[in-house]
Amino acid sequence: MLNFGVVGSGWITDEYIHGAKDSGLWQLSAVYSRTKERGDDYAKKHGAEYVFTDIDKMAKSDKIDAVYIASPNYLHMEQAKVFIENGKHVICEKPLSAQADKLKENIALAREKGVIFLEAIMYMHLPQRELLEESLKKIGCLNLVKIDFCQRSSKLDAYLAGTEIPNIFNPKLETGALMDLGVYCIYPVLHLFGKPQEFLGGAQLLPTGADSSGGILMKYPDLLVNIVYSKIGQAYAGSEFQGTEGTLYVDSISRLADMSLRYKDGKTEKLLGDEEKFKLMGYEAKSFYRLITDFEANKAFYEQCTALSIDVCEFMEAAREKMGIRFDTDE
Repeated sequence: MLNFGVVGSGWITDEYIHGAKDSGLWQLSAVYSRTKERGDDYAKKHGAEYVFTDIDKMAKSDKIDAVYIASPNYLHMEQAKVFIENGKHVICEKPLSAQADKLKENIALAREKGVIFLEAIMYMHLPQRELLEESLKKIGCLNLVKIDFCQRSSKLDAYLAGTEIPNIFNPKLETGALMDLGVYCIYPVLHLFGKPQEFLGGAQLLPTGADSSGGILMKYPDLLVNIVYSKIGQAYAGSEFQGTEGTLYVDSISRLADMSLRYKDGKTEKLLGDEEKFKLMGYEAKSFYRLITDFEANKAFYEQCTALSIDVCEFMEAAREKMGIRFDTDE
């Protein structure tokens, strides 16, 4: 069993902790918080022995082998670098970075220090991904893909009421619909088909400067991919991969849940349902563990993950420029 710490105390960290513990491979030993009181409460909630209010001290501590980072987006690269420099393995929530050059620097530093630096994106670590890839072979030549992830934010009402600017609608934190939801759409597209020949994109911007929704049309030699995502509306259509022999339907592109095949003759084949969120995040924790404990056997997968993280970051950076989404940290 390896010991890990966490940076961030939101619901997503709760789920990761649950999944990591459920895997039987990890033990939570430390938490970081800006205040001791909140840190003590969170440590008690999850059974962690140590609390840190100083990132540098946590990174230097021998109480952890690795860390899970789920802080605001704009802190990801800075905090990850501190742990990498101190020889700690890092798994960090998506999106890793808003700028590809910063991401490349941390990936290079991790290689130099001999540690794992991994993006916590469910798509790459779910066993369902292999089922998706195999199922695509059954529907003939792909010609049109529609990826939809429109999920109304639980913070939208507070924003509309004018009582606060939630983090998700604050571009100073490198957030917005593209960074939060669009990344889940872009990951499978670039993994399955590579970077497009060309793309068009548009975004709806809020008065804060954050994008509330957007769309990207990606063109390949024999394929069109249409991506839509939103934080202010709720979709129920799911995603489709359309081929000459049938269509693969995916209800949730982020979870790869509720997948089914419908062939041209009308026959329908149910492939799988859904799993609890902590189970899905547990697959990330298992991958992270395997990469740390048996790197040589999993080196090819790690190289695939890091290369794709860079591709996704570069594409999203180009998409933001085209759609007029700017962050303070952009040059």
